[in-house]
Formats: sequence, C-alpha cells, structure tokens
Amino acid sequence: MTDIEAAATAPAPRLDSERRVLVEQWAKRHGVATAHRLAAAEDFADAVGKAITPENTDDTYDKSWRVWQRFCTKQGFPEDEGTRGALIAYVAWLLREGRQRPGPKGELGYAPTSARLHLEAAVIRLRKAGYPISKDTAAEARAALEGLTVQLLKEGERRGRGQAVAADVEGLHAIADACDDSLTGRRDLALILTGFNYASRASEPAGLRNGDVTVHPRGLVVSVLTGKTKHSVRQAKIPYASDPAICPVRAWIAYREQLVAEHGQQYTRSDDAAFHWIDQHGNIRFTLDEDGNRHYGLGSDGVTRAIKRTSTRAGVPIRWTGHSLRAGLASTGRRKGKDAVAIADQGGWARHSRSMLGYMRRDDGWEDNAAAGLT
Repeated sequence: MTDIEAAATAPAPRLDSERRVLVEQWAKRHGVATAHRLAAAEDFADAVGKAITPENTDDTYDKSWRVWQRFCTKQGFPEDEGTRGALIAYVAWLLREGRQRPGPKGELGYAPTSARLHLEAAVIRLRKAGYPISKDTAAEARAALEGLTVQLLKEGERRGRGQAVAADVEGLHAIADACDDSLTGRRDLALILTGFNYASRASEPAGLRNGDVTVHPRGLVVSVLTGKTKHSVRQAKIPYASDPAICPVRAWIAYREQLVAEHGQQYTRSDDAAFHWIDQHGNIRFTLDEDGNRHYGLGSDGVTRAIKRTSTRAGVPIRWTGHSLRAGLASTGRRKGKDAVAIADQGGWARHSRSMLGYMRRDDGWEDNAAAGLT
C-alpha cells in the first residue's frame, strides 16, 4: 500500500470525501504522519468555527436552506448546483413568489433584505458542502437582486416592515407611569430603561446574567457577552439619570431587590438570569431546553413581547418592538449632540456603521436638512 493509500484509509480524524482528497495531496508532498496532523488541524479549525458561530446564525442558515430546497423542488433543479442561472432565477423567485404565506400587505414575494439573506445563506451552504460557486457568479446574483429591487421601487412597491420605531424620552416617561410596583412592572421598567441606555437588541437582555450587571458608584456596568461581532461584545456604562422616574440604575436596583425580597436569596447568585419570566401571579417560571435543563430567564421573543406589551399599555402612539430601544439610543443620542463614536461604542456598532447611521434618522427630514440655509 502506498503512502497516499495509507493516508486515505487509516483512522485519521474525519475523512469525508473532500478531506480525503486533501489528505492524499498532503501525504504525497509531506508523508502520512504529517498529512494526519494537518487533517487534525482542519478538524480543530472546524470546531473553532462551530464554537464561535451563534446558534441563531445556524438556525437562520437552516431556515434559508429550506427556502432554497423549496425553490429547487418547484423548478426541478438539483439543490447541489448553484449555477449562475439557478441563482439569478432564485433571487427573481424570492422577490416574486418565494413566501409560503402572504406578507402583511398581501405580497407573495420576500422583502429585498430577506431575499438577500436567503441568497447569501444558500451560497454559504453550497460552498461548505463542496459545491463551488465562483465569486463572479455570486456577485452577478447579488447584482440581479439589486437591479430587481430598484425595479420594485420604481413601481412604487416597498416591502418589509422597515426600521423599528425609535424609542424616545417621552415614551420612556409614559412607560414609567404605566409600570406598577408589582415584580413584573419592576422587571419591565428595568428591562426597557437599561435596554434603551445601551441600545439593546432583544437577544442581549435575554442573554444577560445577574453578574453581568454591576452596580458602580456612577451607575451600572453592563457586560454584553452575547453579541455576534467584536464590537457588540462590550462593557456598556450606564450613568444615573437626572430624572429619577426614568433612571435605569434605580430601576434595576429596585427590580433585583424586590425579586430577592419576594423569592429568596438564591436570586442574588451571579449566574441567575438578569430578567425573569414571571407569570400573572408573580411566580418565577422556567422553560426546558432539549436536554431537560431549566431556563428561568426571558428569551429573545419574551423580551420583545414585554416591550410591545408595555409600550401598548403606556399608550405610546406607535407600539415599540424589540429593536426600538436600539434605534432609540442612536436617534436620541444624535439629537442630543452625542458623538457618533461614543454612540457606536455604547451600542456595540462598528464606528461609522451604516446601520447605526440609519438609526440616526430625523423625525421629518426638515431638521438638520443638508439643504437648509444654503441660499
């Protein structure tokens, strides 16, 4: 048996069809032992990639892959062939009829942002499975999507929910007035006031533990450890507010003190959830994961529901969503003259991020208009 044959058949770390070809090449150039060490390094790289990929990213890719499979079934295409024609047909189908159920306006096609996500996920999954898609092919499919999106705009068709309505200080006051002194009321107020002040996504308070929120003489330090990027993993400092009614620091302390007073010292543990699922009777509830472990904290959906429910009860004109707090810090901070870099650092954006700049929107387009005062 040759060295190449030995490398391909020996009990090396994972030898799928793609890895087998690489091992054969490495064995030919460097010998069997080195080929196995290189294969083990590849497995280690795969493990690192899996460890640093958030679970919700994998879930998103899985959902998008099912959309690609549905398209291929309808068209009679093999799902392992991401050809130029197939990908361009895919983006056209996504925009025209890709949804399984009509959207909020009765539309059958996806919004362009969703279509872009499905396209990118399909390209990534196909490449990982060993089916080559050139950069030119992927770029042409993206260009087709952009062009078709422009056509939709010219036809007066705008899809998607658009940006979340931004939380504002007036709304925070209304919410503070609407939250009672029950444990749920204390939790909702602390959730919204702290979330506004560090521009939280719904997933971020859901991932917080009690020990991630530290009381400091000047306020709170919130360790956000569930972000997807190096910018979103951050130590956000939240100072005391001048107005006690909407002070996030006071709201957090009041919530945690009442939680311990009503339910016991176990809720002082650092690994306790920051924000709990509380039923209508004030009891702490839990969910079970697939391994049977109990989770007492609100999930991302629970955070979003709490924000929507509380803003509706407070009479906020347009109901807030899970992203309203994030939009609110950026837009309010800009109106107050805060530096864009400081806003980016607090909210976990890359400095000069396009998405952050999008949140720094004007209420009506007249204030700070680029054309104002030119003539």
